[in-house]
Amino acid sequence: MRQRIGKLGERLIGKVVDAEAQVEKALIQEMETAFQEFGIEARIVSVQGPKFTNRNQLELPLQVREERDVHLKEE
Repeated sequence: MRQRIGKLGERLIGKVVDAEAQVEKALIQEMETAFQEFGIEARIVSVQGPKFTNRNQLELPLQVREERDVHLKEE
């Protein structure tokens, strides 16, 4: 499986395990570092997940918990 997801996926796999704030913050930092190393500019946004209000409705609140722009470092 690791061959199919590539080096970036391999680096990030297994890191999304816990939704606690500290783990999420560490994951975002790891993603930012990996994106910079792979030459990827990105905007990472953490939002609170969807929830069911009843059996027939899905609510998608977008409460942004953290946002970070990833820029390549100039050498």
